[in-house]
Amino acid sequence: MGILTGEEGDPVALENAAARGRVILVCEHASRLLPKALGTLGLSEEALASHIAWDPGALAVARLMAQQLDATLVFQRFSRLVYDCNRPPESPAAMPEKSEIFDVPGNAGLDQAARDARTEALYLPFREALSRLVKSRIAEDRAPVIVTVHSFTPVYFGKPRAVEIGVLHDSDSRLADAMLAAAGRAGGRYDIRRNEPYGPADGVTHTLKEHGLANDIANVMIEVRNDLIKDEAGERAVADYLAGLLVEGLSSPELR
Repeated sequence: MGILTGEEGDPVALENAAARGRVILVCEHASRLLPKALGTLGLSEEALASHIAWDPGALAVARLMAQQLDATLVFQRFSRLVYDCNRPPESPAAMPEKSEIFDVPGNAGLDQAARDARTEALYLPFREALSRLVKSRIAEDRAPVIVTVHSFTPVYFGKPRAVEIGVLHDSDSRLADAMLAAAGRAGGRYDIRRNEPYGPADGVTHTLKEHGLANDIANVMIEVRNDLIKDEAGERAVADYLAGLLVEGLSSPELR
């Protein structure tokens, strides 16, 4: 039996495919939906509603940004607990046996066949859809910009996090540099920092490397503290702010 039934639809969603803007927005952790074949992975409803299953608010912010930037949005329709599309198949974090304080019984002791089934059902379609989109834009002589959108918890293992927005990058820091410079000019609306609360050493830049660095196109990962985007007003405020930073950042000479 496959991981997904026909009734559950495609694992990857593409919105505003005909967008004319440069930005491609990516949301790998958009949903907490689990394939019916996998049940609850042995987790409680509390756990499945929590940050371990998805990035609360990230998809809403990405959709608002897509409207403002006339950007195409690509997102995963199923929970990262089944497969985290910001990790390669060989990473233990792709199908985690433990996430923060929660054990994930349905991910314990997966054999290679089970791992391969999840990779083929969720990761490969996501990777291929994003790769096709990027390559088609490059072929049209309008090189895109990759922007991934995530959220993070205000408290991690009991330790409060002061940072509100993280601007993350791997070896290509051009867009991150430009956005942080724009944030500096705009003043201190949010506590915004480089490569916090995560950075490349945490293994979070897989999508940037796979689709940005590999194609020599500008890329950045955005992390938003999820208490800022717990309602529509917060989502819109953050989306407006981030879209403004992107527009200003992309106007810099090295990114035009």
